[in-house]
Amino acid sequence: MPSEARIARELGTSPWRWAIEHRARLLAGVALSALVVGGLLHLSGAADAGDAVWRAAVALLAAELAIEVARTIVVERHMGVDTIALVAMVGSLALGEELAGLIVGIMFTGGSTLEDLASTRARRELTALVQRAPKVAQLRVDDRVQEVPAEQVGVGDVIVVRTGEVVSVDGTVLSAEAVVDTSTLSGEPLPETIARGMPVLSGVANAGAPFEVRADRPAADSAYAALVRLVEQAQAQRAPFVRMADRYAGFFLPATLLLAAGAWALSGDPVRALAVVVVATPCPLILAAPIALVSGLSRAARVGVIVKGAGAIETLGEARTVLFDKTGTLTVGTPDVREIVTRGEVQASELLRLAASVDQMSAHALGQALVDAAGRAELKLEVPIDIREDPGQGIEGAVDGHRVSVGSRMFLRAAGVSPAEVASATMLSGYGSGEAHVLVGIDGHLGGVVVMADELRPDADRIVERLRAEGIRHVAMVSGDRRSVAERVGRELGVDRVYAEQSPAEKLEVVRSLRADPRLRPVVMVGDGVNDAPALALADLGIAMGAAGATVSSETADAVITVDRVDRVADALHVGRRALFIARQSVIAGMSLSLGAMCIAAAGYLPPITGALFQEVIDLAVILNALRALRG
Repeated sequence: MPSEARIARELGTSPWRWAIEHRARLLAGVALSALVVGGLLHLSGAADAGDAVWRAAVALLAAELAIEVARTIVVERHMGVDTIALVAMVGSLALGEELAGLIVGIMFTGGSTLEDLASTRARRELTALVQRAPKVAQLRVDDRVQEVPAEQVGVGDVIVVRTGEVVSVDGTVLSAEAVVDTSTLSGEPLPETIARGMPVLSGVANAGAPFEVRADRPAADSAYAALVRLVEQAQAQRAPFVRMADRYAGFFLPATLLLAAGAWALSGDPVRALAVVVVATPCPLILAAPIALVSGLSRAARVGVIVKGAGAIETLGEARTVLFDKTGTLTVGTPDVREIVTRGEVQASELLRLAASVDQMSAHALGQALVDAAGRAELKLEVPIDIREDPGQGIEGAVDGHRVSVGSRMFLRAAGVSPAEVASATMLSGYGSGEAHVLVGIDGHLGGVVVMADELRPDADRIVERLRAEGIRHVAMVSGDRRSVAERVGRELGVDRVYAEQSPAEKLEVVRSLRADPRLRPVVMVGDGVNDAPALALADLGIAMGAAGATVSSETADAVITVDRVDRVADALHVGRRALFIARQSVIAGMSLSLGAMCIAAAGYLPPITGALFQEVIDLAVILNALRALRG
């Protein structure tokens, strides 16, 4: 018997799977084909055969629609506007008005096709997240290292984490220290040093020399596995999207049935009731809203925002709260030189030149930031000699006859700088507002301190102002960074509130609390990292900064910004609001015309076929209006 995986693969590539996913488009094709074939038969004199073709097509469409209406009633516990189209098609079959029923079917399947093209699944597959999870571990067995699947690592086993590898299990550091990149879990862009005996979480990467970890729990119970579960739970807790058409159906459906019943009762003619239902078939709802929202999708794509469905455009148009991640979203996500504080007679530019010359030989992120800063200052760097590097701690070498040491306090003490001078670095840089301090030693003495910071994106300075102009009531920032750092960024931007030192689970609680306030929802979450994925999934709408390529956040989000600009969030909100306004405008205008036509049909002046054709004229008018969403 074939395995489940094999069956899934075969189903995923089978014609049946394609037919299920594109059901609306197939039905629209059947309806149009039947109209053409039946019309040709009528023109050739075979009217009975033409009617039979139309009747068969209407019966098929009505059967398909009946299944969908029944599912809506049983599962979602309400009757949508599709019910009116079903009544119209069944009534046309009963009364021999096949052409009117087919026209209704064409309008209905056309609208469903548009929604099918525009919609996206509420739950995203977690393929990318799972693929990034560590799959193997370097297990120490006596005096050798053996590669094993991560799930085979048991409690108490010792693994070796090589430079650049991801820690596969939660455990305790056994080496003297470990330098790790925690951005996957916390969003913090700067490497962190973990001393012997301190805990380390799975999912962080080794940014320094190889180190050993003793496993404290199995991989299935690790921090990374918990993050995957958080995303799954967040997606399951998210409220389902309700189509705009179904929200208007609450009053339109009862009004239609009452008017049709009244026309039948007063006239005694069931055809008159059918004419009312045919004219009432809510094509302005089924067509106009999806077209305006799909036009919004196209407009958003032009400004570099890929929105995954008409529902997301509608949520953008209604949003009241925007919640930003900090690192990589509002900031550039990489450290930069914010301040240079010197000691003694050395000049700031000379201190930077010497430090950058040595750091040319290092692959550390802070070292590269020093080199970049020196390049922008047009400083001429020298090639150092006699290089010695302690990965994750610092590097030293000879430049222009000077012995230059660049790194942490521990590294400079090991390089011969006196403990008293190293301690004075705290006072030198005490007024700096950066996130990390890089000490520079020259010939055995402290030359100064370079203060590093993750700077704001250039396009983020007016983001709050623009969001308020779009009607956003609450703008907040949530970050895994230290409170002092996060609050500094929040003050610069002018956000309403800063949530600092937040784990992925705590970010979920922030989103959940904001969504619980009717004045602040819908909530839009903007982020870029794996640690943002659960919050992006739970928010009413998640926007991922995906310029760097396919990421876990972009898999989970409803919209992805494909250019490296956070101000596109405001552009997306503007597009959503305009598209939603035009959609509602088209719906109200179309429904008003339909209500007028229903009254005329109830009075007996609009037979079913004429009513169906008149409804097509209304459709054309609202479609042309809805297409305005492509502009502006």
